Amino acid sequence: MKESDIAKRGLVLLGCGKMGSAMLAGWLARGLPPASVQVTDPHPSDWLKAQGVSLNGEMPAKPAVVLVAVKPQMMAEALPTLQAMGGGDTLFVSVAAGTPIAYFEEVLGAATPIVRAMPNTPAAISRGITAIVGNGAADEAALAVAEELLSAVGEVVRLESESQIDAVTGVSGSGPAYVFHMIETMAAGGIAQGLPEDLALQLAKATVAGAGALAMASEEGPDQLRRNVTSPNGTTQAALEVLMDAQSGFPALLPRAVKAATDRSKELSRG
Repeated sequence: MKESDIAKRGLVLLGCGKMGSAMLAGWLARGLPPASVQVTDPHPSDWLKAQGVSLNGEMPAKPAVVLVAVKPQMMAEALPTLQAMGGGDTLFVSVAAGTPIAYFEEVLGAATPIVRAMPNTPAAISRGITAIVGNGAADEAALAVAEELLSAVGEVVRLESESQIDAVTGVSGSGPAYVFHMIETMAAGGIAQGLPEDLALQLAKATVAGAGALAMASEEGPDQLRRNVTSPNGTTQAALEVLMDAQSGFPALLPRAVKAATDRSKELSRG
């Protein structure tokens, strides 16, 4: 299945909130014809209405791809409406958190090629990272299509098994919130040391964004990048002695946070 096949047979987008809109914007920017996209969404945004896509109309009988981006609580209502597309050569790609592949197979049939994906919110500015895993009916060609579609909003990695999705959720799915909280607390630390609020926040945001960009661009690992900034007995070392404390610092705290998110993801998947 190639992009020309998607343009010819059509792509159905079930749900077009923030994540669906980010992906649609990426596809349209890459040249996917708006007329090839059928969007089903009960509350379409003004932006969506202006894109020239087919909206809440008649579905193609056998689209190339159905991308499921509804909220998990809407799944039981929305997915059965697409049952007739299951069991054939329509690829289903789901970005719905907490909905396992087994649920899709139950509704659509086990012969349906299904790819489950876990994106994260930086996808909104095409800086996301998405992990994907397919079922037995999703061959290499299906995974390649899913990867191509999801690469419109950032990097894509493949998992060995669906069981890894929960840990991915703990690291990258929920991870942006950890970083946002770090920005909040870094700024609060600057305010406590006498900086104006606006300046402290500007410094914290730019520092985290810049350090992330440097980590992505550098061939050195984060451990070496940390050492590069740390002079013996200097200011950074004084701070790292707090942050790297085995009992109260990041080494204790962040693995606990990732585990808590992973455990909750497992609970939600079990219903």
